[in-house]
Amino acid sequence: MKQNYTYKLIVWLPATILVLLLINISLGSISIPFSDIISLLTGGESTKESWSNILFNFRLPKALAAIIVGIGLSVSGLQMQTLFRNPLAGPFVLGLSSGASLGVALLLLTGVSVSTLGLFDLTGWVVVIAASLGSGLVLLLVMAVSLRVRDSMTLLIIGLMFGSLTGAVVSILQYFSTGEEVQVYLFWTFGSLGGLSWSEVSILSVIVAIGIIISILLVKPLNALLLSENYAKSMGLNVKKARILIILGTSLLAGSITAFCGPIAFIGLAVPHLTRLLFSTADHKILLPAVAMTGAIIMLICDMVSQVPGSDMILPINAITSLLGAPVVIWIILRRGSMRNSFAN
Repeated sequence: MKQNYTYKLIVWLPATILVLLLINISLGSISIPFSDIISLLTGGESTKESWSNILFNFRLPKALAAIIVGIGLSVSGLQMQTLFRNPLAGPFVLGLSSGASLGVALLLLTGVSVSTLGLFDLTGWVVVIAASLGSGLVLLLVMAVSLRVRDSMTLLIIGLMFGSLTGAVVSILQYFSTGEEVQVYLFWTFGSLGGLSWSEVSILSVIVAIGIIISILLVKPLNALLLSENYAKSMGLNVKKARILIILGTSLLAGSITAFCGPIAFIGLAVPHLTRLLFSTADHKILLPAVAMTGAIIMLICDMVSQVPGSDMILPINAITSLLGAPVVIWIILRRGSMRNSFAN
């Protein structure tokens, strides 16, 4: 069984990511021969100069963003499901996405950016900073609360309340905003992997890498928490410290991704369940890399579907992840009998 895990982790999943990455960057409204793509990637030249610009400035950053987003959201979802021992928990259960949405709503729905600054570039740094400030504020509140509550279930409920509270403020802002402002805000909520520059992809990858390192350091605490908080305490684990580190790691992952790419649903919820089904284990030493790579695979597939092959139309990535994620979760429930069976495998 151990050899089977090793084969999947070292061979099957990385090879699938590489193949999907090549397919992903070969798709688009402008057809580029696969031989030219391989030539450009290996330092050669292409038949047309414009193909190099399209590949390196548009398709490659978008494909790498899909991989980073898939890794980050899937790992943060796994941590939240384990911390709360709840199969319905996801990376945004603590209200981080709602906090980011509030930051962007305050920017776009108050009339300052649209009418005064003429802000229509939704991938601009101003939007990223606003989303980061919003999710960072919620993170500080959640971490302050986590120091006072005794169990994770209470923290989960408080996180949901934070999400409802910020969601209500956003609704009020939308009600008093103009149609133009609401339209700009709605476009941001669709989520987007395209339009990220190399500098934005680099910053996002650094933040996600820090979050992943924190997650790797938490493998043993996550395995202990999966059994119960009382069991973890009996094993000598400082539950409060572990809880804060898990929240911090998840916030870095989910908060930064939402800030750069907008809210992207279902990946954090569906991928951990799908991976447990594929690997039939609850050991985070195996699950963590497996979930990260499966998340990258699913996001690459979702990005390819959103490009509508054979067309120059691009569908909202947030809608595509939900369209593909919801049937996956339903299929897992039907296959395993219940969500709890899948979670506690």
